Amino acid sequence: MTPTPPLSPAAIPAVPRPTLEGPPPFGLIVVGDEILSGKRADKHMPKLVELLAARGLQLAWADYVGDAPDRLAATLARAFAGPDIVFSCGGIGATPDDHTRQCAGRALGEPLVLHPDAEALIRERMQDTAREQGVAYEPDRPDNVHRLNMGVFPQSARIIPNPYNKIPGFSCHGPGGGSVHFVPGFPVMAWPMIEWVLDQQYAHLFDRHTVEERSVIVYGSIEAALTPLMERIEREHASVRVFSLPSVDHPVHGRHIELGVKGASAAVADAYPALLAGLHAFGASLGPELVR
Repeated sequence: MTPTPPLSPAAIPAVPRPTLEGPPPFGLIVVGDEILSGKRADKHMPKLVELLAARGLQLAWADYVGDAPDRLAATLARAFAGPDIVFSCGGIGATPDDHTRQCAGRALGEPLVLHPDAEALIRERMQDTAREQGVAYEPDRPDNVHRLNMGVFPQSARIIPNPYNKIPGFSCHGPGGGSVHFVPGFPVMAWPMIEWVLDQQYAHLFDRHTVEERSVIVYGSIEAALTPLMERIEREHASVRVFSLPSVDHPVHGRHIELGVKGASAAVADAYPALLAGLHAFGASLGPELVR
């Protein structure tokens, strides 16, 4: 296939990504009209949060995009342009509504080619299926030839093994230094593949920069009144983020604000006492403290 010019990230409105001290940010792209229409609920984000947390890592952002090639290609171009480590779930099949492989090639400006290792695995899967069904394997049968499209990836791709049915996913590096790892939309396939990528490629990041949250319940105040304190903490402790989670009908605490700081453990240990001191100086009524 003839390569198409890569999408220019400069022409795409940038979405600011939160950054913390530590490893490169991890991102998630979930692809599919069925998610945006509500036909299916996304399960990938909570699972990825869980898989990352078990390794001392954290999800920085998530995007949801339907089966619209232009929007998907633009989303992937942004992901490839940055330094982030991104997992993309869904749309890598070979039916007319699957556009992820093609959009990845378009975003990178690379031709799509049949990856030799993917072809071998797909043919192995087809042979297994024929054997299970008690029929002869016919490699030139039109449906079997079509199945090879599931191994057509951008030219620079490396495969991600699929322990469920051998049909691989793939990884590509972007010009910004990050990577996007493409897996199927089916959780039974996607989640072991994501774990494999984390354990095989990013083990050196595990537990080195544990992210921590410390917060306190604040009664009888409003966010506007606390904003100057929040701004001061972020200004004086630039490596943490301050967060404010108001609630109006909590079953235990009623109307309150959960106010806290988030970042690397050492930075949080330095910033949180300053936040508490500011709240005491403000005369705030404080409740329980929380650590996550």
